[in-house]
Amino acid sequence: MRVLMLMALAVWAAGATMAAAAPPPVAAFARLEAIQDAAISPDGARVALLGGPAGARSLNIATLDQPGAKTVPLGDIEAVSIDWAGDDYVIVRVGFWEKRGPRSQYRFERNIVVSAEGEVVALLLSNDQASRYATGQPIMRVIHGEKPAVYLMGLQQTIDRSHVDSRIVQKGDEQVFKWSLWRADPATGHGRIVEPGNFDSRYFEPDSEGDARVRYEVDPAVAKARVFARAKGERRWTEIWREESGGAYLGYSDPEDSVYLLQVDEAGQQVVRHRLSDGQIERVGDPSPYQPRLVRDPYTGRALALMAGGESMEVQYLDPEIGAVHGLLTRALPDRDLGLVSWSQDRKRFVIVADGADSPPVWYLLDWGKKELSPLGSSFPELAEAPLGQTQWITYQARDGLEIPAYLTLPPGGRTTGLPLIVLPHGGPASRDTNSFDYLTQFLASRGYAVLRPQFRGSRGFGKAFEDAGKGEWAGKMQTDLLDGVLSLSKDGVIDAQRVCIVGASYGGYAALVGATLHPAAFQCAAAIAPVTDLQMAQLHVVRGSGRDSSRFTGFRDQLANATREEMAAASPVTHAAAATAPILLMHGEQDAVVLLDHSVLMKNALEQAGKSVELLTFEGENHYFYRPQSRARMLEALDRFLTAHLPAS
Repeated sequence: MRVLMLMALAVWAAGATMAAAAPPPVAAFARLEAIQDAAISPDGARVALLGGPAGARSLNIATLDQPGAKTVPLGDIEAVSIDWAGDDYVIVRVGFWEKRGPRSQYRFERNIVVSAEGEVVALLLSNDQASRYATGQPIMRVIHGEKPAVYLMGLQQTIDRSHVDSRIVQKGDEQVFKWSLWRADPATGHGRIVEPGNFDSRYFEPDSEGDARVRYEVDPAVAKARVFARAKGERRWTEIWREESGGAYLGYSDPEDSVYLLQVDEAGQQVVRHRLSDGQIERVGDPSPYQPRLVRDPYTGRALALMAGGESMEVQYLDPEIGAVHGLLTRALPDRDLGLVSWSQDRKRFVIVADGADSPPVWYLLDWGKKELSPLGSSFPELAEAPLGQTQWITYQARDGLEIPAYLTLPPGGRTTGLPLIVLPHGGPASRDTNSFDYLTQFLASRGYAVLRPQFRGSRGFGKAFEDAGKGEWAGKMQTDLLDGVLSLSKDGVIDAQRVCIVGASYGGYAALVGATLHPAAFQCAAAIAPVTDLQMAQLHVVRGSGRDSSRFTGFRDQLANATREEMAAASPVTHAAAATAPILLMHGEQDAVVLLDHSVLMKNALEQAGKSVELLTFEGENHYFYRPQSRARMLEALDRFLTAHLPAS
């Protein structure tokens, strides 16, 4: 790859590096990633990078081995990801928010097509009015070639006749929608339905010919999933898995014409391959206690690897060639988590990302034939020389004996005892933290705090039993799991138990407020970003947005174990505002469509009426995820001031 091309990419992604001796400024952590995503064209001739300067998103398309690059400004919009459709088109996935009705806002995702020359040419499914009502239009597969095709989910408008005992369309029939599989032309954006769905369908998985082989359904009445499949050449669907049977559906492998499932029994869990042609079931890979993810080849659709893990992802390669590439990179970039992000169809060029909890992502181009690794840039270039915290994987016992894993990040400088602690529970709650770089964790560590990120019961990825253990425990054992982590670190002398604050966003913000109100003696302060404060209000928002017959509603109720009104009130921080003793900081985006600003306003009013110390900061035009760098910077600055006032690190 020529030096000129690398220089062009470096200028596009670079920023000033900081002196190693001083903590980095807020802006170094608050910026949006200089490189957020990357993809190489099927022929290996071009690489596309999503990212750009700190204050704006853009798409950069460079022709390898030639100087110069095309830059496409994306404006003030949330950029999500990129992919190629053939050698001439890049699909840019973007997110935005729209208000629908007086009380509801929805986050939409759409697919914009940009030519390799840097021209915006189409919006996928732009010819269909029904599909514009879908909040997302997920891409299920891209088939490359001279005339590439994009297979994605869209909506099909139909008439609900369930209340009419007649084949005749009658006045008053209700217009409704159902998910269907569409085929779209990236050159025009126009699409057509290739596989109609039913009212329980959520997505289809097509094969290399574009024929649907798997149909994934969710029964909204019980929020339970079922998977139907059919072998190549067949049209009849057969149920092959349902959620009640345990385990998980992992995905479809095209050349094998098989589905991969996770089976669970008394002996543990095992990945199996279910052949659709004859129904034969074969064991695949080694057993693992963690929830695996199936990785597939974007060109052939073949299963390539199984990824699962605790501290970091462990990879079992099913494809020896891809495994060999990863093995070489592991030796070249030790002590990093490596991701094979994208590769050319002939597997001669790869885009690689290497990062870790204590090292920001750095992107590389690998020429497999020459065994050459060339840097494309860093996601956080200003942190290249900055002192960062050191993260370790720990486990501790909850008070009922359950083992809880966690990430513990110690501040730079080498001090390992008597540290002030920030407990940082993740959102979801059916989510998890990873060993990847987290800007908020490292920002707090750079200010002198130890940071504990517990993977409390209910967290995803540690097995179904562990996840199910969180149901109905939002203010119960999920919360005491956090307290038991503090106790464990205190007993070991790592932290000072009298110098602990709790900080979180979304469900993590809820957990921060539950800690401040139901366990006020445990924390010296609490900061909540976009928190749920009233479970009944949260449930009403789900009903208004999706309806009581939606899987979103039944899923929410399932997490709360069908709690009564009284039980939801008892588990809501706003109910216990008068019990708070520590100062509380609330921060919330005004355009949050996931957790309404009303939650923070309600909590602020309740705390003020009880005479408690509380501050509410609102962020104009900001959503649930704080995707604007100026909002992130203001949030981090406010958090820094708050912690300095109530939990000084020195």
